[in-house]
Amino acid sequence: MQIELKKWCPDDMEHLTMLCNQVDRTYLSNRMPFPYTAEDAKWWLNMVAEHEGKDGVFRSISVNGTIIGNISVEQKTDVHAQDAEIGYLLLTESWSKGIMTQAVRQICEIAFSELSIIRITGLVYQPNVASAKVLEHNGFTLEGIMRQAVVKDPNVYDLCIYGKLKG
Repeated sequence: MQIELKKWCPDDMEHLTMLCNQVDRTYLSNRMPFPYTAEDAKWWLNMVAEHEGKDGVFRSISVNGTIIGNISVEQKTDVHAQDAEIGYLLLTESWSKGIMTQAVRQICEIAFSELSIIRITGLVYQPNVASAKVLEHNGFTLEGIMRQAVVKDPNVYDLCIYGKLKG
């Protein structure tokens, strides 16, 4: 199995739209529209082109040439400008195969190399044990838990804050 992170490009609009409509949204933020339209994909790909390498790294996750996920590290601003937040999603049929663990390792290397940051933060809804394990396998440390910090379809979750320091 060959896992590759690739920069998004305008030609990926159809793949991005399909991915965002098929992904399990249980533990994702609500900022990604549903249904996800071609206009949504166009807006996002334009945003990625504007920010890539400046204050973010954005990659598709491909296995054997097929896009099955998305991963990004986005730098924060103001007094938090040396920190960046990691986010990722993967099609359900690709879960529990070690794909995201490898993708997180690769994106952290890229982000620490390309961005002016000293840490990466990962936020995980407490029931999402698989996501927490992905971060832990990549050297992220649980730094704290914000109690009842997330309201999602009508569940209330604690939010686990993970951090990874550069070098």
